[in-house]
Amino acid sequence: MSDTAEADRSGGGSGSGDAGGGDPVRGAVRGLAPVPLSVLDLVTVGSGSTAYASLRTSVDIARLAESRGYHRHWVAEHHSMPGVASSSPAVILAHLAAHTSRIRLGSGGVMLPNHAPLAVAEQFGTLEALAPGRIDLGLGRAPGTDGRTAAALRGPGRLDEAADEFPRRLAELTRFLDDDFPDGHPYARVHAVPGPVQGPAGRPPLWLLGSSGFSARLAGELGLPFAYAHHFSAAGTLPALDLYRQSFRPSAVLDAPYALIGVSALAADTAEEARAQVLTGALSMLRLRSGRPGLIPTPEEAAAYAFSPLEREFVDGWLANVVHGTPDEVRSGLDGLAKRTGADELMLTSNAHSGAARVRSYGLIADVYGMPVHEG
Repeated sequence: MSDTAEADRSGGGSGSGDAGGGDPVRGAVRGLAPVPLSVLDLVTVGSGSTAYASLRTSVDIARLAESRGYHRHWVAEHHSMPGVASSSPAVILAHLAAHTSRIRLGSGGVMLPNHAPLAVAEQFGTLEALAPGRIDLGLGRAPGTDGRTAAALRGPGRLDEAADEFPRRLAELTRFLDDDFPDGHPYARVHAVPGPVQGPAGRPPLWLLGSSGFSARLAGELGLPFAYAHHFSAAGTLPALDLYRQSFRPSAVLDAPYALIGVSALAADTAEEARAQVLTGALSMLRLRSGRPGLIPTPEEAAAYAFSPLEREFVDGWLANVVHGTPDEVRSGLDGLAKRTGADELMLTSNAHSGAARVRSYGLIADVYGMPVHEG
């Protein structure tokens, strides 16, 4: 491996963001990658497999990502989806923290309307105590599920909250994390524990997640880092990033915008193998969008599926935004995407049947970029 590949290059900030120091938001470029690379984990469950196996795969991915210099590993919140075992991000992150030592871990994201802000502050205060300096708290305002399940999560009367409710809940969560409600506030004597009431303590940086302009504008106005869901809303990527940058106001967190985008990506030894794997994810998404969620189908089932013309149009459109193929093809696709969007970080997710294929993909992508291997 060349000296150039071995070196770490600063990715828009003053530090690497590793535990124990550095910039808590900005990542570092490893090897020849165009920007810092990270992982978005949906903890997908394939047909014939189990949640147990998928969670073991998540540990394997986190360990590989840490050893190869991926900057962070986030877990998304979804509910009532048989093919996704990530209904409890905080629980999964605690498990991943026990099996890693350097990589940043976080939520991509916690769907704040589903939870009391105090409960989120307690969960992520606990995670920060378990893995100091390694925890990110990404927040979204979508339910992460269908309307009926959202109603079951939130309770009666909360499904149709006003549009300004998310900023209010975000402000409340921030005050719980900082333990700084003003005197006279109803929560002035309520403390999130673990937290600052126990003494000086770090706290996870907040990120806003979104697939529209609402969170992009809010993140910019608050001076927070922003994560855009390009992997399922590609058409809105450039407008959302532009809005974020135009709305940005410097804050104590950031002096300049910092945006990552989620990217569906899968590398395999051959283009045919990669296509077979990503087709399983596309068929799973088709079934989800059709109200028929289930486990991720096998490559054989996906290959044999008789797509109607409308279904074929959906799948082809979906796969057009999945960067897949040989390692060189994936590198070219990621390089082009980073250049077109100006994203400060790419967060890669692989929605496929095989856990082994997902693990191998992250390794192949690290290889093609010459990302160094860190032992231990």
